[in-house]
Amino acid sequence: MAEEIISPMEIDGGADEAVKASKGKNIVVAAPSDGKATPWVEKYRPQSLADVAAHRDIVDTIDRLTSENKLPHLLLYGPPGTGKTSTILAVARKLYGAQYHNMILELNASDDRGIDVVRQQIQDFASTQSFSFGVKASVKLVLLDEADAMTKDAQFALRRVIEKYTKNTRFALICNHVNKIIPALQSRCTRFRFAPLDATHVTERLKHVIESEGLDVTDNGLTAVVRLSNGDMRKALNILQSTHMASPHITEEAVYLCTGNPMPKDIEQISFWLLNEMFATCFKHISEIKMRKGLALVDIVREVTMFIFKIKVPSDVRVHLINDLADIEYRLSFGCNDKLQLGSLIASFTRARSALVAAVK
Repeated sequence: MAEEIISPMEIDGGADEAVKASKGKNIVVAAPSDGKATPWVEKYRPQSLADVAAHRDIVDTIDRLTSENKLPHLLLYGPPGTGKTSTILAVARKLYGAQYHNMILELNASDDRGIDVVRQQIQDFASTQSFSFGVKASVKLVLLDEADAMTKDAQFALRRVIEKYTKNTRFALICNHVNKIIPALQSRCTRFRFAPLDATHVTERLKHVIESEGLDVTDNGLTAVVRLSNGDMRKALNILQSTHMASPHITEEAVYLCTGNPMPKDIEQISFWLLNEMFATCFKHISEIKMRKGLALVDIVREVTMFIFKIKVPSDVRVHLINDLADIEYRLSFGCNDKLQLGSLIASFTRARSALVAAVK
């Protein structure tokens, strides 16, 4: 069957004629390429080691090992969005240049990575010698992202594969929880921990994105994005992009409304009620603000916990309060009734107030 390319302009101009002329043919509509459709997480992913936002000591060490052609097996671990995968991909680009896709085998948690994959796919890739035409390095790279999701059997099988093919292959394991990697694999790799990003590094990178995209962001809006990201660069970019789609002016209020998190002023108001109002009044006010602003009780509990650390209360009262709030959050994670848990939250503060009054007397 012949294929015919029809541009959007032709479809707009003569839809009926195009339909008549195209009977019995496969129509391929050429969609216009839109750069704005690319998620900013991928659009602004670091392309070189110099672009990685933080962890300069780790990046410089890996850069030096790569330059001297002494790259060991790597184990990078830490929370999501801290630059682990970006660092390894930047290393691959430095080693192999434009044809790095031919020299690396990348397996993610979405791929099947049982013992059969280790014995066949990984072993086949590692065992073949690479002919590097014009490429500086001859060693190949096996990238196992989210390696903590691999089964124990697969990890034990990988142990021997790593030893056997060290001559021409390097393995890079990336995970969030290093305790889920068997000790035998950990001892064969050089370990680097990627801590959550510092607020200054997140702010610098976001300012670069804001300038490149020409966004209208207030200082309070930028601070809110950094605060909600909790050191996760991927989360920060997603919040910034989603807020930009929802509102042309990115303010603190717009960020909190887009993400559904309670605003700091709302948390202050709720904390004031908890510390000063009677049980029935407090229950009524918090239920009303929850309903009006669509707040989740678990978010309120987490933010109120952070607020308790900022206020001056006796240490024993603070300890009991935080312990009670931790229990409430645990129960909420199992889907317990919101009204009962809200009552428990107010009761905890009522007990704390009674303890404070007794301490004063």
